[in-house]
Amino acid sequence: MMHAPVSAPAVTGFRVRRESFRGIDALRFSNDAMQAVFALRGATLLDWRVRTDDGELGLTDGYRSAAELDAQNGVRNGILAPFQNRIAHARYCFDGVMHDLLPACGVGAREIYHGFARMLDFEPLLMTDGRDGAAAVLACEGIRPGVFPGYPFAISLRIRLALSAAGIALHISATNVGERDAPVTLGWHPYFRLGEGGIDALELKLPATERILTDARLIPLPGDAARASLGTRPEADFRAFRVLGGTVLDCCHGGNVAGADGLIRSVLRDPRSGHRLSVWQESGLVHVFTGDTLARDARRAIAIEPVDAPTDAFNREACAADIRLPPMASRTFSCGVDFLASSHRTQNAGTCS
Repeated sequence: MMHAPVSAPAVTGFRVRRESFRGIDALRFSNDAMQAVFALRGATLLDWRVRTDDGELGLTDGYRSAAELDAQNGVRNGILAPFQNRIAHARYCFDGVMHDLLPACGVGAREIYHGFARMLDFEPLLMTDGRDGAAAVLACEGIRPGVFPGYPFAISLRIRLALSAAGIALHISATNVGERDAPVTLGWHPYFRLGEGGIDALELKLPATERILTDARLIPLPGDAARASLGTRPEADFRAFRVLGGTVLDCCHGGNVAGADGLIRSVLRDPRSGHRLSVWQESGLVHVFTGDTLARDARRAIAIEPVDAPTDAFNREACAADIRLPPMASRTFSCGVDFLASSHRTQNAGTCS
């Protein structure tokens, strides 16, 4: 049963308000230096801007209208649940039962990816203002048996969105409210930019030691054949900052090394301004997509996607234990992104690492 949203008393600093943004039901998080707008459809980041000493800077490339949000091209900034990335041939076997996620599709059209949450409406349960940040807890009960072909499981989703002087934080929680075990993986599909200049001049640094090798359908190769050391794949090695240039990426990186703060951090940097974004996650893999096939504004932004499992995890024996969620059990995936201006500060905002 849904409860009416509860707002804490307004406090000078950060605030969160429900509004219509370009015709989309949304939440705006803001203070005097930063603002981020999330659609209630899919808890999807629509817009993120920050004031720097050089002026306002756009940090994401989100959907620009309700029609774009409905079309879901590029899966711009959506939450990924109960699976992320692709499932081979849209079929998987769980507890001895074969499930077909696209039962009406023929052989040539069997592509499914990034789960159902990105297309579902969330309801705010709590919105909180504060001096150091603003937060909202969103709920979705839309994943139930009979709603989505091939997924006869009941999953309750809770997402905590927060904006602070550092940046954006997300905590995605999935609870199995059904009576049998369910397969679940989680992630986020954000696109980032540092202004209007596109991504080719930007530098990327990843904490990965491995690349996940795939077939032509972007499905990982079987077993251990899927993992390749970056020592043998220099074209995919971003352990030191490299200019993206015309590099085309749509691949997953593993063997990620956490920093001193215990977080896995992928960093996007503009060498001209010095501004940078640090995409963090507590665990998992990092999928990178340079947006070359987007319907609009190809290579205007780069998707740096924190995910808790490899692509096609529902079909990988090595992932069987990790994807299993027993009845009434919950799984949480935490990730986010920090912004650091070249001056090490934003106007009226704090610093971040």
